[in-house]
Amino acid sequence: MNYNAMPDLLDSQSLSFLQDICGQYVSQNRISPDLYERYGVKRGLRNADGTGVMAGITQIGSVRGYYIQDGEKAPAEGQLIYRGIDVTELIRGFMSEGRFGFEETAYLLLFGKLPDRAQLDAFRSLLEHYRTLPPGFTEDMILKAPSPDVMNKLARSTLALYSYDPDPENSCLEAEFFRAIQLIAHFPVIVAHAFACKRHYYDNESLYLHRPQAGLSLAENFLYSVRHDNQFTQDEARLLDLCLVLHMEHGGGNNSAFACRVLSSSGTDIYSAIAAAVGSLKGPRHGGANKKVMEMFHHIEREVSDWTDEGEVSAYLEKLLRREAGDRSGLIYGMGHAIYTLSDPRAVLLKQFARGVAERKGMLAEFELFELVERLTPGLFHRVTGQDKAMCANVDFYSGLVYKMMGIPPELYTPLFAIARVVGWCAHRIEEVFASSGRIIRPAYKAVCPQRLYTPLDQR
Repeated sequence: MNYNAMPDLLDSQSLSFLQDICGQYVSQNRISPDLYERYGVKRGLRNADGTGVMAGITQIGSVRGYYIQDGEKAPAEGQLIYRGIDVTELIRGFMSEGRFGFEETAYLLLFGKLPDRAQLDAFRSLLEHYRTLPPGFTEDMILKAPSPDVMNKLARSTLALYSYDPDPENSCLEAEFFRAIQLIAHFPVIVAHAFACKRHYYDNESLYLHRPQAGLSLAENFLYSVRHDNQFTQDEARLLDLCLVLHMEHGGGNNSAFACRVLSSSGTDIYSAIAAAVGSLKGPRHGGANKKVMEMFHHIEREVSDWTDEGEVSAYLEKLLRREAGDRSGLIYGMGHAIYTLSDPRAVLLKQFARGVAERKGMLAEFELFELVERLTPGLFHRVTGQDKAMCANVDFYSGLVYKMMGIPPELYTPLFAIARVVGWCAHRIEEVFASSGRIIRPAYKAVCPQRLYTPLDQR
């Protein structure tokens, strides 16, 4: 543990106590990995073959990446399904008509069907109306308590919205949908203001707070809000819109959606449930993964002199796998997925659109390096680790590059994920409360601590 990184809040005696108690904790609280197998505990709620433990039923989203043949997993091309509609088909539909897709897709996930023109217009009007935060909210909840991490501020702000709701415990269906629409509209504005606050107080930049503009899509408004000069291109806005649609939902079993459903099953309010999902997404094993991809490529681009030399790139990737380079994790971030095997449809779509943007932005060499790493990794992984599982690039592999090409800074990568995924969270929240079994989610843990007698204080 790096005690030098501790804040200057502890005197030497307190720090010594902390170091001592942490040492004791590590020695006394280790759980042997073989206990999981002995007691049949499914670590990470995963079965031995990597499939997820069935914990619920949903009509919202479906993720397909393999099929079962003769009782074993067989690799398959990935599919992402929103309310029964393949996301690839959905995107092709609105893009062929020259429309932004976020609002239409949000309607589909929330209400279970595609909107007609009048319904879509009414839904857009509601989102536009509620983009404005409650009076004094930015000043009191964001500017007065700045945070270096935008996700931290988003979670706190989500909880704080409870105090601005005149009837926050009203759990009727109409109230839940009303709050869901407000949260979807508020999230981009909270993120933009939290980012502006972070830049001002931690990066010594000027403070710019831009008001949402009427008539703009959510993607357009976000780009307008986070740029000092408010300037963006339609290509950038449409690519961001695509990213948001692809990140909007990924089944009820992903960590943040499941966290939202667990809290919702207890009967708590929507703000608490969504704030928990934000906290989950903040983690580098979940929503923070695209930042790790970009950090990894920073090392690759610095250490590999010729980005087109397969031998040199392969040699460095082997070092990553052998924990000899990068962050020494042994991982090639963005490669592999718990469900997808042959392909992640989100990565496939992002890659298709990213090439054209890379050409226009003069970043084709970097894009082709990503392609090369994607192509080389599966074979290297099998050779170095001895594992033969199918492996593909996941959405995080290309999303960070896409954001970089749009000039979006890394501290906004995960918040953008949250801006999209809040739609899925709200859909799962409402389904859990109104359409599920109605029982609190409560799994079991096997206690392995030995029985002990109480020791009086003077005898310890």
